[in-house]
Amino acid sequence: MSLTLWQSRFERWMEQNWVHDDQAHDIGHLRRVWGSAQKIMANSNADALTVLAACYFHDVVNLPKNHPERRLASTYAAEKTRQVLTETFPDFPVDRIEGVAHAVQAHSFSAAITPVTLEAKIVQDADRLESLGAIGLARVFYTAGVMGRPLFNSEDPLGKSRELNDVLWTLDHFQTKLLRLPATMQTAAGRELAQHNAHFLVGYMAKICAELQGDMTGIDESVLRDFAPG
Repeated sequence: MSLTLWQSRFERWMEQNWVHDDQAHDIGHLRRVWGSAQKIMANSNADALTVLAACYFHDVVNLPKNHPERRLASTYAAEKTRQVLTETFPDFPVDRIEGVAHAVQAHSFSAAITPVTLEAKIVQDADRLESLGAIGLARVFYTAGVMGRPLFNSEDPLGKSRELNDVLWTLDHFQTKLLRLPATMQTAAGRELAQHNAHFLVGYMAKICAELQGDMTGIDESVLRDFAPG
């Protein structure tokens, strides 16, 4: 069966069974993660079906950021993935199910599980790319709005004279997590893409800092120097 047909079947299942209120994790997110995964695994010997399935099921159990069991969400998702592939897709190759489940479990940043297969490394990188660039910027502020978090500390937006706290200030999340993501990438292709998109976020930080200083048309060059991705 072609990958396109498998993708169509997975999407149909998601549309009928994937129930949650997080619009940062929708079918579009799954499609984009799969699209990024295809770029990352080009010219590699990764098993494409395993990667495809993991991309579509990695958030099948999706707990809110502030849920007390948030770090266990990917483990629950891996268990659900095994169940769905076994019961709903009996023609899915049995020898690939554990590989898919591992990729699903290891994708999560909060779970801190090291991916041990090429497929899991690709899925983890592809999902983390969603947190960078223009899409990452949109998603982080959407999530902040849902959780009712303030946008930034106007007096000290980059936390130069205070402790960073992304529970209190959304912009702090750029430093506590997002700008650290390129260094966590498992593949050379993923790292290159992550560094490129992290530059966009640094540019945004430079622009917002300039505006907070009263400069509506410029950027804060010091931010570009201090936070330029490796």
